[in-house]
Amino acid sequence: MNADKNFVDDHPWLGMDTRAVKKDLLRHYHLTLGRTQAVCGELYLYQAAALTVRDRLVERWASTRESYQNARSRRVAYLSLEYLMGRALNNALLNLDMEHALEQSLRGFGCALEEVVEQERDAGLGNGGLGRLAACFLDSCATLSYPVTGYGIRYDYGIFHQKIRNGYQVEVPDHWLESGTPWEIVTYDATCRVKFGGHTQSWTDEEGRYRVRWVSDSEVLAVPHDVPVPGYRNATVNTLRLWRADATERLSLADFNSGDYADAVHEQNVAEQISMVLYPNDVSVNGKVLRLRQQYFLSSASLQDVVNRWHRDHGAGMKNFADKNRFQLNDTHPAVAVPELMRILIDEKLLDWDEAWAITVETMAYTNHTLLPEALERWPVALFRQLLPRILEIICEINARFLQEVARHWPGDEAKLRDMSIIEEGPEQQIRMAYLAVVGSSSVNGVAALHTQLLKAGLFKDFYELWPRKFNNKTNGVTPRRWLAFCNPGLKALLDRYLGTEWVVNLDELRKLETFIDEKDVRHAWRKIKYDNKTRLAALVKERTGIDFDPAMLFEVQVKRIHEYKRQLLNVLHVIHLYDRIRRDDTVALAPRCVLIGGKAAPGYFMAKLIIKLVNSVAAKVNNDPLMKPWLRVVFLPNYQVTAMEKICAGTDLSVQISTAGKEASGTGNMKFMMNGAVTIGTLDGANIEIRESVGAENFFAFGLNAAEVQALRCDYRPNEIIAADEDLTRVMALLESGHFSHEEPNLFRPLTGSIRDPGDPWLTAADFRAFVQAQKEAAATYLDVERWTTMSMLNTARSGYFSSDRTIREYARDIWGLGQEQSAAASLQAQGAA
Repeated sequence: MNADKNFVDDHPWLGMDTRAVKKDLLRHYHLTLGRTQAVCGELYLYQAAALTVRDRLVERWASTRESYQNARSRRVAYLSLEYLMGRALNNALLNLDMEHALEQSLRGFGCALEEVVEQERDAGLGNGGLGRLAACFLDSCATLSYPVTGYGIRYDYGIFHQKIRNGYQVEVPDHWLESGTPWEIVTYDATCRVKFGGHTQSWTDEEGRYRVRWVSDSEVLAVPHDVPVPGYRNATVNTLRLWRADATERLSLADFNSGDYADAVHEQNVAEQISMVLYPNDVSVNGKVLRLRQQYFLSSASLQDVVNRWHRDHGAGMKNFADKNRFQLNDTHPAVAVPELMRILIDEKLLDWDEAWAITVETMAYTNHTLLPEALERWPVALFRQLLPRILEIICEINARFLQEVARHWPGDEAKLRDMSIIEEGPEQQIRMAYLAVVGSSSVNGVAALHTQLLKAGLFKDFYELWPRKFNNKTNGVTPRRWLAFCNPGLKALLDRYLGTEWVVNLDELRKLETFIDEKDVRHAWRKIKYDNKTRLAALVKERTGIDFDPAMLFEVQVKRIHEYKRQLLNVLHVIHLYDRIRRDDTVALAPRCVLIGGKAAPGYFMAKLIIKLVNSVAAKVNNDPLMKPWLRVVFLPNYQVTAMEKICAGTDLSVQISTAGKEASGTGNMKFMMNGAVTIGTLDGANIEIRESVGAENFFAFGLNAAEVQALRCDYRPNEIIAADEDLTRVMALLESGHFSHEEPNLFRPLTGSIRDPGDPWLTAADFRAFVQAQKEAAATYLDVERWTTMSMLNTARSGYFSSDRTIREYARDIWGLGQEQSAAASLQAQGAA
């Protein structure tokens, strides 16, 4: 702490002007990287630029840490298995207001900033909306100067790099660390040890207290790699701490000397598997073991880190720990943090059960992100017994005490005990991790109004009856810095000109745009910006697929994780319907459109991967038919990621959000599209409902069954009757089932058509087809009315303020974390930054 203080007080902050930036760029290029002008390359220029920017982040980092320590503020640890951060250089340049200085400095090397930025790979730390939400939240926490540290795993390869071969998804390693990353700093002195396997020993100590010791089979080192997270022009830099797994003994010299080279590095290989790949395929037993090891590794290392920091700052005791710390569990993955904190408090800090439990419940908070049963993890008790024996004992004790409370509330109700038990009985006992998170937390929140309502009325109904005050809603949001100010520079310039620049940190300011909605110059500029963004997106599509998109056409986009409940299949059925209409020369009131679908399917998810194949097969048929060219283009965009989305959301006209009502928790892509002026076509699901309420029903193409209607229809669903009664759907199904899109394998898509015809189809695809077609017709007619579409587009942006992650984080801080404005260090940090 003293070293930080001396640095902060005595170190003259690095200059932000072009001269200072150029000097440091040259120094890092020549001295840090050992390059000369003769061997100039964009990769080394990127690394030098990143180090130049990082220097300025580091000094603000030190200042932020000192400010938090001096304020003795409550600290929040945000635990998430995913963080989709996107490129760091652009984000840091925007938040530090350094774009111009670096751009000018690079001219001496004959390179443009855009060329240098392209050298950075997206960090492979996430998969979809969960990870991107976590990244948005960290950005908002830093911008609002809240003392929040993100905790995650530093995956060597991320989930996978998606390639498309013969229309099929092929997973290859994502070598995002191939050239290293200049953004992290390894903090070796904060390394933790994480236990696995073994057995427990119990005894009674000299004071008559029951004690337990976990004697593990193996230990893994958790090595922290710290990444700076800058706030927007406020001199705050928070931390994302990523854990890399390492062996306690990397090399067995005895085995090596005896010639057994595989065994010599066996321990290292086993340890490194933990932080190698995000979400290993858990179809196999080994995959399940590895995934559980990942979750415990993250939770244990992170909790140990917080406790260790507490002792450094406050001494040996745990007094006031609960008052000064909060843990936010981002989904069910880190739910094992509940019993792990109990283990630390009871076994290591020697607290009694009641005292430890009071601390645990007060400090833990759980965000649920899904209503899908398969996503609410269950782990076999036998697997816990093998891998985490002490944690299993604690879970059993938590459950026993909890069921006593249930029995007091509902005397004699055996069914209630069975239904609410953390441990589910059956042929193989399972631990319900979502239930564990609910029982062990003081707050349980959903992420959209409908989602939270369904949690309270369905999934967690009994828990809500027992603890109604635990439950609350925090509708998701996205950061306007990356998802508008950075990704849409043309629109940013327009907004700055007419609204000022305050909207970047107060998105409600966008409401003022409505004042200018009838001005011809603004409307003309709006359309020009959208056209330019569509041209940029068309170039990306051409680069990745070879297909030409015409920016004059309607750009319809559905990009998200490939899953049956998100209903990419329904979208494809509509594309086939358009294809069939054009083939029959039925083009009345048809708007020429380009359809883009993108996303990754889990490696073991057969149906999702078959949907990708279908999209590509339909696209091939459409794009190779001369009749289609004036009317319809279709692509599946490979390897959808954050950097691609930065171009996609700015260039989209129609945002497709069509999940089965009651299945999508919230969505965040829908918010990014809305901010950038796309109009939504969607079901009344997740945050779509709140988007529609915000923008007005007349500026949103809603269709389909609502959540209550979905539930009612399940009792008597007859998809084959629906298909037979709908001529268009009959024709679409006939094309699919005849092998029209798979001549070499006529039955290739039989599993998909079979699922549509199945009365047990949980996604009710056929039921919403006609309503989707009608909504699409309305969207097409509206797009052809240029003035009406311009108004809708402008209103979507103007009314998107509620969906800023700044609003969401303020609600977390106020309602869950208990962070008052007085605990924010923003004022002092801004003053230091200005100095």
